[in-house]
Amino acid sequence: MKTRDLAYVALFAALTAVLGLVPAITVGPVPITAQTLGVMLAGSVLGARRGFLALALFLVLVAVGLPVLPGGGGGLAVFAGPTAGYLLAWPFAAAVIGAITEWAWSRYTLGWAVLANVVGGIVVVYAVGVPVLALVLDLSPGVALATGAAPFLVGDAVKVVIASVVAVQVRRAYPVIERPRRAAPAS
Repeated sequence: MKTRDLAYVALFAALTAVLGLVPAITVGPVPITAQTLGVMLAGSVLGARRGFLALALFLVLVAVGLPVLPGGGGGLAVFAGPTAGYLLAWPFAAAVIGAITEWAWSRYTLGWAVLANVVGGIVVVYAVGVPVLALVLDLSPGVALATGAAPFLVGDAVKVVIASVVAVQVRRAYPVIERPRRAAPAS
């Protein structure tokens, strides 16, 4: 991995940590935070591999106890709590967003950006987070959806729009994802 790639990974891990400074809104066992915006931006701007690594690095920072979650949270205990599934989904969400972005790179528009961020930033995160929430708190699937997904949809939709607009602008002005190279013809 190039030094530039390491810098991007560290930058987006730090961006996600900084978004943890935005006060969380408590609506139940899982707070509404700005940090999923960092997940969406990492995948949208860095691509699948570097986006995954940025959020994996962020989770390492959480695990070692740095206070990078809203309210100064961190440490291994969060990986046994109701938010564990959401947190563990973040690197995979960034990877999915990045994979869709890379796949659509030559025709990447706001529509593709929104699709990538909805699939990765909402579907993937909820697909892991809600079942873990249900398991940890012994909730029925319906209650888990009502408390672990429904309250977040409007805020996540806003984050999708923000991340998508930023990603399209970054692609135009300073594309971090390199265009796929065509294979050299065989001689």
